[in-house]
Amino acid sequence: MDAGGSRYGSGSPEDIFKDFKARRTGILKALTTDVEKFFQECDPEKDNLCLYGRPDGNWQVDLPAEEVPPELPEPALGINFARDGMKRNDWLALVAVHSDAWLLAVSFYFGARSGFDKESRKKLFIMINELPTIYELMAGVGTDDKKNHKERTSNGSSKVNRSAPKAGNTPKGPLRAPPPTHEEEEDEEHMDRGEAGGGEEEEGGEEGQAGSTLCGACGDNYGTDEFWICCDACERWFHGKCVRITPARAEHIKHYKCPGCSTKRARA
Repeated sequence: MDAGGSRYGSGSPEDIFKDFKARRTGILKALTTDVEKFFQECDPEKDNLCLYGRPDGNWQVDLPAEEVPPELPEPALGINFARDGMKRNDWLALVAVHSDAWLLAVSFYFGARSGFDKESRKKLFIMINELPTIYELMAGVGTDDKKNHKERTSNGSSKVNRSAPKAGNTPKGPLRAPPPTHEEEEDEEHMDRGEAGGGEEEEGGEEGQAGSTLCGACGDNYGTDEFWICCDACERWFHGKCVRITPARAEHIKHYKCPGCSTKRARA
């Protein structure tokens, strides 16, 4: 991916700030005037995509650089996967936040390559800090709205911390309730029949343990204090840590496929 690579062997703060503004302008176009085109290009069925701001003031959605390490710091990877799992404005705000971080990384990367000292870094930061961030422009957050911004951020991240719904009310998607135990399933069957006393003592504790859900990766039993995620393809449950999925990341996944099912699709 060509994001307008490094042009500075010894750039000045003014040169790098000019590059910063051009890339920022490109990303703003993607998230505002060109938002419909940007939305369509971020197809969740495609591979990991990134949003690049270019030094000519345009934007580009593309795969990350193949070389390791890349010539420039890379933007947030896989923005297309979260597109359909969130409200559009929330998704655009998330892209904006990551884009702000990327723009700073690129500018100070150029500064490091140029051998900036303390005063040069400070001068560059002051120039950048005079401009509102992309997120502030998208969300209408100004310097006097920090409190409101924190409240919105707090409210937006509360979903992961809420108690999981009961197994009988399991929503569709990766953030479903933890897998029901054998006893819970039998309790539901008794309730459906209008019977009471599901999971009677004659069933025995050992059978309940034998019928409990196991992690599809490590084979361990379900624990109530652990985060689990269900594959929408094979419907097996996995510890989040076993498949490297955190609750925060699962928030943005609409249809989760475990590593095994993902490999099968790639071979097909």
